[in-house]
Amino acid sequence: MSPACIAIRHTCILSNHFVFRQSCRDKRQINRFFQSAGIEIPREIYKNEPEFPLFIKPFDGSLSADTFLVRSRDQLTHEQLSNPRFMFMEYIDKENYDEFTVDMYYDRNNNLKCIVPRKRMLVRAGEINKGLTCKNVIVEYLKDKLENIPGAVGCLTLQLFLHKTSNRIVAIEINPRFGGGFPLSYQAGANYPLWLINEYFLNQEISYTDGWENNLLMLRYDDEVIVHGYKN
Repeated sequence: MSPACIAIRHTCILSNHFVFRQSCRDKRQINRFFQSAGIEIPREIYKNEPEFPLFIKPFDGSLSADTFLVRSRDQLTHEQLSNPRFMFMEYIDKENYDEFTVDMYYDRNNNLKCIVPRKRMLVRAGEINKGLTCKNVIVEYLKDKLENIPGAVGCLTLQLFLHKTSNRIVAIEINPRFGGGFPLSYQAGANYPLWLINEYFLNQEISYTDGWENNLLMLRYDDEVIVHGYKN
């Protein structure tokens, strides 16, 4: 099915192209995509000749499930070495790198219209608890590298690391959907839901914009709900 917004009674379905979605679900394929765009990825480690520390993750994983930081040979298990789903790569040390999620909007012609990097300052169970919008080197870098992605429409979330001193950028993955931290970008002024309505229902063109708020901080926290006289 081609990218489309299909109105069925009051339901809007926005779909990235099937081939692009499949590439995003397989981290091996998305690595090849990054390389074709001239974007650096974590260096591959050959499991028969391991270099430490190394990082292991499944090519089809999500939410940091089944990921392992291995610092020495004695920590490397037979199960890790024999699992065909596992990818072995250099460890990106968060002492030296900041982690970012980048909310990117693509119009119906697959052209990039907005880039909002969100620094992942505190993460729990794969979801952001503390984040900060940052107008930094990432914006122009991705604008140059990913100006058009065939098959991409609407919101994409790109995960990457930015070195704290050298500005080395290392891309990890793309999710072809809104991410859990998108409310921060929305509050900063990147109103992707409105742009979808304007583009697909009102047939309006979307212009490129970087008019979102820089250094906007979002904090999430747990709260208690007290119910008196509750009976199970």
